[in-house]
Amino acid sequence: MTIRGLFLTGLLWAGTSLTLHAQDNLTVRAARTAFDELEFPRAIVLAQQALLQSLSNADEITALEVLGFSYGSLDSLSQAVATFSSLIVLDPDRDPDPARFSPRLVNLYTQALARVLVVRHVAIDSAELIAGQGTIPIRFEVSRPAWATARIIGGGMNALVDSQLVEPGPIRMNWNPLTPMGEPLPAGTYQLIITAIEERNQFQGLVTVRVSHAAVDTLRHVDNMPGFTKQPELETPPRDWRPLGIVSIFTGVATGAALALEHSDLGGAKREIAAVSVASLLTGLVLSIKKPDPRPVPSNVLYNQLLDQMVDDRNAQIAQENANRRRQVVLIIRPEMSR
Repeated sequence: MTIRGLFLTGLLWAGTSLTLHAQDNLTVRAARTAFDELEFPRAIVLAQQALLQSLSNADEITALEVLGFSYGSLDSLSQAVATFSSLIVLDPDRDPDPARFSPRLVNLYTQALARVLVVRHVAIDSAELIAGQGTIPIRFEVSRPAWATARIIGGGMNALVDSQLVEPGPIRMNWNPLTPMGEPLPAGTYQLIITAIEERNQFQGLVTVRVSHAAVDTLRHVDNMPGFTKQPELETPPRDWRPLGIVSIFTGVATGAALALEHSDLGGAKREIAAVSVASLLTGLVLSIKKPDPRPVPSNVLYNQLLDQMVDDRNAQIAQENANRRRQVVLIIRPEMSR
């Protein structure tokens, strides 16, 4: 290798550390060791030899990583891009970390991604929703312009979710988890499969989801209306001094009459008039200082009756709504690892 090549390799390698799978194949393990020791020509030879053998998926990914990054480190750009293309098809969700890999290697990987059609990073959020009310977003990426379809498969069902023409980059589709007949999706495990088609090429990505059911919460009946308070239906009126006033007037009249008859011979009658006057004053005083009995307040009685009617109407509405809720189903959607 020339001095310029060694210098370029040092720049490309600076800060780079591959996160590779554990190797079961001895040739793949030797290729990885040569790669770690910066013996890129030897790493290339060993990786090529390993790829001719029967490898596990993990070992094949490791061999392609070693080969692609070794080509890139030696400035064999077209070979690096071709190798990365094979790696992307095998493991489309893999991305080189820009913070750990040189911009040149990341750029080679990006070039390879644009050459092949893959579906990447298929994901769906966990969600809980009432069947028929709302949708769940499905997110994924495609590497090239394509016609993309989403299908839900499982439990004897194979139903189209959505289909559209998409451009490279992040895509979103919405999934309403119902059967083609409009019924809640039965509980069970399903595969949500995204298929991208470009002329004769197509690629699929998937996520596994588990669907379970739960009952819809019902509403509690109410015993009052928020913001409204019942009013007292009885009130105690203030003391009424009218009895004492009336008796006082009567007593005054009686006293005047007694004085007018002072020189007559009706002495006994005068004494009786005086006694009645005193008794009347006492009776009027007792009636005036006695605490009045409570009496109804018609406006408050009517107001409370209206509140009671409002509470009854609201509880009737709640009963009807609860009857509807008992016929509904909460769908609980949980994604599972598909790889």
